[in-house]
Amino acid sequence: MTPSSTPIPADVTDDVRRLLADAGIETDRDLVARILATGVGLGLDDTDRLDLKITSAALSEMRAAFGLFAPYRGIPKVTIFGSARTKPDDELYRAASAAARALAERGWMVVTGAGPGIMQAAAEGAGPDHSLGVSIRLPFEEKPNAVIARNSRSVAMKYFFTRKLMLVKESRAFICVPGGFGTLDEMFELLTLQQTGKADPTPIVLLDRPGGTFWAGLERFATEQLIPAGVISPDDFDRVLVTDSVDAAVAAITGFYRNYDSLRWVKGRLVLRLQQEPTPAEIEGLNERFGDLLLPGDDGAGRIQATAPLPAERRDGDRLDLPRVVLQLNQFRVGELYRLIRALNELPSAQSAPLTPPTP
Repeated sequence: MTPSSTPIPADVTDDVRRLLADAGIETDRDLVARILATGVGLGLDDTDRLDLKITSAALSEMRAAFGLFAPYRGIPKVTIFGSARTKPDDELYRAASAAARALAERGWMVVTGAGPGIMQAAAEGAGPDHSLGVSIRLPFEEKPNAVIARNSRSVAMKYFFTRKLMLVKESRAFICVPGGFGTLDEMFELLTLQQTGKADPTPIVLLDRPGGTFWAGLERFATEQLIPAGVISPDDFDRVLVTDSVDAAVAAITGFYRNYDSLRWVKGRLVLRLQQEPTPAEIEGLNERFGDLLLPGDDGAGRIQATAPLPAERRDGDRLDLPRVVLQLNQFRVGELYRLIRALNELPSAQSAPLTPPTP
């Protein structure tokens, strides 16, 4: 509770619990109660009406978006960002469409901002059965594009921040095609989340037209200005692929999940679930290469170790069929986790397995 928050009376909290019980809510009742209690608290705090309208609209929009994505929870998704102003005869339009088509053919769903330009190109490439849209209500961009509208798999947002949350939250890969302020905002949001460890590592591809210099110019700016200024680390830009090849873009996304499947934190220990079990020699090699990312300690704390599912994973039935490795990662190095994932994907033991879409 912040100093300005008004305490919620105990009898009100009891009423909230009774309300949830009467409504038949059993699963995660404590979290739903917290949401309702927060709403009551806003009322007790004499919150400004505009602030209440923002809160109410944001919560309603998130509920609608959660409902949109829920039926497709078991299908991996890639979000494609780009300009609404790109025309169908542009090479970028064709590239976005081709990348979306290739990923849809490999079992991915494509998420876009549901507008024209690159968003429509990606939806066209993926097709209506593999497209989801999260649009923004703007005077000049009022309706979802024809592909998204055809299957009614879209939701409209009033606020950019809720829209961006949903465009990022559900996806396990991202392609950014040259665009304006909005595209750059989305791209930098992705890089910030990855750099700070606020999002799980995912492949990020900056896809240009053949021979294009849009993203190469950004990379040069990072090298010549941001790194010398000390405001980003020398390898921060290494986590993205800058390319003008659709094939390379698709390969980077599918290859990211060649061996790596997912991760989970269990009481300060990081568990990386894999498709193939590493050999003892491969584990030793990983420790030699990435020991600097680990916390020192006894009882294996300073080493990467192969492991069976941890008790918390067994309790939740979480990816129990997959091999895994466990480590205690130095939290100050969390932004470098992508390097370890790349190494896991390059292990000889992982090369014989066919490329399959990741399980969300």
